[in-house]
Amino acid sequence: MTSFTRWLTLLVLLLAPLTGLAAAPSAASRPLTVYFFDVGQGDAALVVSPTGKTVLIDGGPPEARERLARRLRELVKEPLDLVILTHPHLDHLGGLTEAVRAVGAKRFMDPGFDHPSDAYRDLLDFVGGAVGQVMTPEPNPKSPETLLTIGLGEGVSLSVLWPRVPQEPFLDDTRSDPNSNSIVAKLTYGKTAILFTGDAEPDTEAALLQKRIDFTSTVLKVAHHGGRHSSTAAFLAAVKPKAAVISCGVGNDYGHPTPEALERLKATGARVFRTDQDGEVVAVSDGTSVSLRAGNGGAALVAPGGVKPGPVALGPILPSPSRARRSRDREPEPAPRGGTGAVTVKRPDPAPPTTPRGSAAVGAEVSRFIGLKGSKVFHREDCGALKRSKSERTVYTSRDAAARERRPAEDCHP
Repeated sequence: MTSFTRWLTLLVLLLAPLTGLAAAPSAASRPLTVYFFDVGQGDAALVVSPTGKTVLIDGGPPEARERLARRLRELVKEPLDLVILTHPHLDHLGGLTEAVRAVGAKRFMDPGFDHPSDAYRDLLDFVGGAVGQVMTPEPNPKSPETLLTIGLGEGVSLSVLWPRVPQEPFLDDTRSDPNSNSIVAKLTYGKTAILFTGDAEPDTEAALLQKRIDFTSTVLKVAHHGGRHSSTAAFLAAVKPKAAVISCGVGNDYGHPTPEALERLKATGARVFRTDQDGEVVAVSDGTSVSLRAGNGGAALVAPGGVKPGPVALGPILPSPSRARRSRDREPEPAPRGGTGAVTVKRPDPAPPTTPRGSAAVGAEVSRFIGLKGSKVFHREDCGALKRSKSERTVYTSRDAAARERRPAEDCHP
């Protein structure tokens, strides 16, 4: 599907329009709730909006998948509206398959940063068949200077701050390129905000600080489990968090959270919650303040909002200065997705004429349609989702032939 279609689908069809985004919530409004799950050494958080829209951000490590699935069944009664994988590392994706199997999901988003791990490829194959739409956070190509913002109803919105491909290339030559290109998103409700940072690196923070963005947030989900490199002093000064949540495992091998990160957080005055010590942390916002409580009955805090209601973007979001450099430690490039499996071609009788890909005029009909093994849907040949799967493909030379065996995919509307 086209970038504009993907963006429009996210903005209009995905959840809710953004009307009244800057308006303060009414006294009768239900709260916004975020559950920072205790998944050990990993990340997983569930957003539940006042209108009941649900967004799962990351799925923790494999060893926590049953615990996460059980908790989701307790909290979610309908398919998740959106699942976000911030980046393709096992401690963030390991429980997502079981999570989706447990409660279902309508849409899946990840940065689109390719990674050669089998676990990531298996996840993409699974969501390609189990989830209606698979997408990346591309800004609106007609307004590339804006942020992609997803409405959750009642004035709640989720703005994706990074990455911004294709408007800007992925960061490279960093300590960890997958980490550096984590999805970073700001959840806002009235005068409150929660900033999700995945495993963002110092390079990510530095690139973001060049943007005209209001980073002020009531609560910060600390990057990389409190690793010593992220949560730089400059970034924390821009975020100004009243509370910080660190998701990490008891006695983990990485020493997370590190003394360096904790010291920088302490300097901001933020109250730190840790899943290794506090268990599940729940943050509840009424649009004016955020109440945080520890699942083990320990720490609690009411943090005043202090966030100026209104757009997160303070002006045009322009590309960062280009960095013409080569990654020194990037893993070898994997084989092109979709090119490793056998291909079965199904033709109607008689077969209609086909147009070679790339030679058709603008606006011409797609000549072939693709179905992935194990999936019940078919895609346009030029659908971006196909580039992200290594599954065996069935190629149909007409839409009618494909429709006899599968239904149209919602991400590209073939």
